Formats: sequence, C-alpha cells, structure tokens
Amino acid sequence: MTGEKLRRGGVDQPQDRSGQLRLLIVLDTLLREGSVSRAAASMGIQPPAMSRMLSQLREIYGDPLFHRTARGLVPTPLADSLRVRVRALAAETDRLLNPPKDVTPSSKPNETGWSGPALLDVPPLAVRPSVLLDGQPSPEHIADKLSRIGDNAPPMQRLAKYIALSGAGVGRSRSLAQDEARDALAIILDGEADPVQIGALLATMQYRGATTSEFAGFVEAVRQHVNAVDVGTGLADLDWPVYLSPKLRSSPWFMHAVRLVGMAGYRVAMHGSAGGGQDAAKFIIAAKMSGIPVCTSIKDAKKALKDGSSVFIPLETLDSQITRLIGLYPLMEMRSPLNSILQLINPLGAKASIMGASGSSRRDLHRDISMLLGVQQLSIIGNIRDIPEFWPFRATTIYRLLDGAPFDFSIPGMKQPSAEPDTLMTMREYWHAVWTGAARDERMEMVICATAAMALMTIERATADSFQEHYQRALRLWKERPTSVPCAASSTYAAPSKSPV
Repeated sequence: MTGEKLRRGGVDQPQDRSGQLRLLIVLDTLLREGSVSRAAASMGIQPPAMSRMLSQLREIYGDPLFHRTARGLVPTPLADSLRVRVRALAAETDRLLNPPKDVTPSSKPNETGWSGPALLDVPPLAVRPSVLLDGQPSPEHIADKLSRIGDNAPPMQRLAKYIALSGAGVGRSRSLAQDEARDALAIILDGEADPVQIGALLATMQYRGATTSEFAGFVEAVRQHVNAVDVGTGLADLDWPVYLSPKLRSSPWFMHAVRLVGMAGYRVAMHGSAGGGQDAAKFIIAAKMSGIPVCTSIKDAKKALKDGSSVFIPLETLDSQITRLIGLYPLMEMRSPLNSILQLINPLGAKASIMGASGSSRRDLHRDISMLLGVQQLSIIGNIRDIPEFWPFRATTIYRLLDGAPFDFSIPGMKQPSAEPDTLMTMREYWHAVWTGAARDERMEMVICATAAMALMTIERATADSFQEHYQRALRLWKERPTSVPCAASSTYAAPSKSPV
C-alpha cells in the first residue's frame, strides 16, 4: 500500500483510510456475531449495508471470508487468522473514541468560604484494564505460549493446544487448519488423549460448527488410522457408504441396487452401520442373504473383491476406536463432527463415490470436503435420508463432482405407483421376496433401479441427460437378475466382543 494510492487487482484507487477502518470494524463485528443481521444490529446499520461492506472486504482480500451454514457464518482460515488483530484494533478504536470524561463538582448555592486548592491532586486508583486482571494472561501471552507448542511436543500437549485454539472464546478462537485437525484426531484415535480432552474438543467443535478444513483433516486421520487404500488406486469401482440412523427402521433396498451394479461388471465396496438397537445387524444379514461377503478388515475386503463384485465392511470391524467415539452419543446427547465424516472415508480407495444427504447444507459440506481431499467422481443424492438410496418420485437434485469440478443437475420426479397392501411377511422376508419374485412391488423396483442407474452414472462419469438411458439399463438388469437364493457368501465376519465405550 503506497502513501497516495491503494493498489487492488492492478487498479489504482484513491485511498480512503476512514472507509478502510470502518471495513475492519465491520470484519471484527462479523467475526464476533457470526451473522450479517446481528452484526448490522450491533453497529446500528441495515443488513443490506452490512452485506455490501462484506462484499467489499471479500474483494479486498480476494477470499470469501465466511461460508454460510445452518449455524450461521463460518469464517474461512484467512478470516480466522485476522481475528485477534482486528479485535485489538476495534478495542483500541473504542477506547480512543470514548475517553474517560473529567468529573467536575458543580457549584453549590451555599458556599462556606472554606474551599481552596489542595496541596496535591490525588491520582486515580491504580488498576489494570479489566481485560488484564491479576492472573489472567493477555491475548498476546496466550498466542506466544501456544506458538511454543511445536510438532514435536507430547501428544496431550499438542491436543491441549488445538482445544485452546478452537475454544478460547469469542474474538480469540479460530478453526483448526487441515493439518492441525488431522493431528488432533490422530492423537485421539491412537489412544493418547485424556478423556476430558476428547469431550472438550468434540463438544467445542460441534457447538461452533466445524469447518470444511477441519472435516477434511479428520477424514485424513481416519483413513491413515485404518490404513485405507489411496483413492483411485483400489480394486473397487464405487465406494458406497451406508450409515443409517437407528431411528429409521427400513429395509436396505439399496443392496439390491448394489447387486445390479455388480451384474453390470463393476465392483462395489460398502461400509457402514445400521446403528444400535435390535436392528444393528440388519446390513450384515442382508449382505449374507445377497451373497455379498461381510469382511472384518480392509485386507480381507481386497481379497474378496478379487473374486467377487461387492463387499461389505461393518464399521465396528473396520476400527473399534472409531466405533467407540461414535458411541459417545448417549453421554452427550448430540452428534459429534465424526458423524459427518464417516461417509467420506472410502477405505478401499474406490475410483468414485456415491452417498445420500438429507439436508442441503450437508450436501454442500460433503462435496466441499471431497474437493479438499481431491475426490474426482462423486454423486450426492438430495434425499430424505443419509444413505445412497434414490427415491425418484419427486424432482431431486444430484450434487456431483465430475472430474473434480462441481456439476449439479435435477432429475424430474416419476409417477409414484400405489403402495402394495400389507402382507403377513416380516420386513426381511418381504425385502427378499421382491428380489426373488415371490412378491411384486413396482414402487420399490423403481427405487432399486433408479439407485442403480445413479450408481452407474457416477462410475461412468455420465451427464444429466443420460439418466433415462441408465434407468432403462437398470430395468433390463433387474429383469435378468438371478432370482434363485444365492449361496451363502464366504465371509470372514465374526460378531465382535462388546467393549466398553
């Protein structure tokens, strides 16, 4: 910046120091409030004016500065790095513009004649500013102390540093960088964290809302911990995460779609969990009934994929430490950031991934994380549930990564057939009967074929206009399916012993 001009984007503009100062105060307010409307109310201006000044800040820094989420504005790493400096500037500006006023006694109507000058003026009580109370370190002292905790520090000390950075309070905290988040979760996964530290980190991040860089770091830590195959180099053509809420008691119709994709000549790697409760073994039972091997490790899954078209790895056998962390839910009655990354771990390094997400913010989040991780082929089905199961009876947006670039399209809804009348079969019996042809359910057949079509489009990097072509192809595969009961799949699965959380 020169004395006469402010150079931005190669264009010289007259420098307006008062305007720049106001923009920095605006940035501080947005970082503190986390909302355009609240920041505008705090400064006594209208939200449109606040939005315009945010646009100016984004232009100056060449960075979005904030991402809109369900929890409000989440600062980017650049905005987080400016937090302490603009807070100090705003505080000093406030002190300069609001100096303490001299208090002079008013004249009294009845003077006694005894008034006169004192021998000396008593100075005010000697105190520190309120932000520097005895025993309370200054922000500069805290920053200096944290900076001394390097990469070679003991694990518990490094994790304490990340907790302090993430949860130091309004105006002083920041989100973790991707490598910091990776190290923090790696310490926890390796069993080197204190239990209090685990709760503090996960609760703090969930409360303020984790950023894409933190989620990406967490995914990298999990992949490293389970010795995942490098993405794009594995035997699997498609990664198919299936993490179902235990509250959703439905049959795994998607597994019939997986079988159709296998019939098309592709290899599918499923991993996931049906949650706790009485249906916890649902996916394991369905896989065995479908002739799909249930594997207890990545090594076993790689071996099974050489001989077959699909495998399923239960979460509880993929890694017990991750399972225990997810099992902390009853202790805190809230999800943790780990719940949001399980769909992204791709343990077998498939070339493409398909997943479902029930909220628009989660779809954007999963795709943004995938982009940070270098994923090239991805389809996220804008569904009412968080598993890759496409219900095509209403217009649905598909969130894609096509060769690493965002590519969205909408598929028009199909006419929904009438629901089949209740039968005397159990849900499992009916699910199996639809595959064998013992029961006919046009509605669920459409779900199965639409799901298979979307999976084939993801693997083959197909564009939106080919959906009907792939759907018809899935219908042909459905008609050609082997309806006999498959032989029991050779499985290395054994029920894991229960371990305390």
